Amino acid sequence: MTDQTYCDRLVQDTPFLTGQGRLSEQQVDRIILQLNRYYPQILTNKEAEKFRNPKASLRVRLCDLLSHLQQRGERHCQEFYRALYIHAQPLHNHLPSRYTLRPMSFLAGLGLAAGLALLLYCCPPDPKVLPGTRRVLAFSPVIIDRHVSRYLLAFLAEDLGGF
Repeated sequence: MTDQTYCDRLVQDTPFLTGQGRLSEQQVDRIILQLNRYYPQILTNKEAEKFRNPKASLRVRLCDLLSHLQQRGERHCQEFYRALYIHAQPLHNHLPSRYTLRPMSFLAGLGLAAGLALLLYCCPPDPKVLPGTRRVLAFSPVIIDRHVSRYLLAFLAEDLGGF
C-alpha cells in the first residue's frame, strides 16, 4: 500500500515521540535495554550507557537515540518500533505515521466494494453467462464491513430469490 520505510516513519514520528510527557524515563530505559540485550548489534553496551545517562535530560537522550537509529539504517528503526510496541503500546497505536496508513486501507476497501457493486450492476441477467457468480458474490458481504454489506445486499436482493 505504501512505500514508507521505518526510517521515514521514525523521521515523521520523532516530534511526537519527543513531545513533553509522551514517553516516561522508565519506558525509554526499557526500550534501550531491549535494543541492547536482545539486539546487541543495534545498540552496544557503550551506546546504551550513553543513552541511559541520567545526567542528560530525557528529551536530549531520546533525540540522540532516534537520530542514532536513523543513521544506522532500516533494521535498527524497525527494531525500535518493535520495542516501542512492547513497552508503550498505547503510544505506539497513536503514532502519526500509523494514521497515514489507515486511510489507505479504507480507500482500498471502498474501491473493492465499488468494484463489486459495479460488477453486480453490470452483470447480465442471463443465467448462462457467468453461472454462479451472483451466488459467490452473495456471500462476499460476510467478509466486508457492515456498512458496505448493506449496499451489496441491496443489489442482490432480487436475485437471491432463486438461491
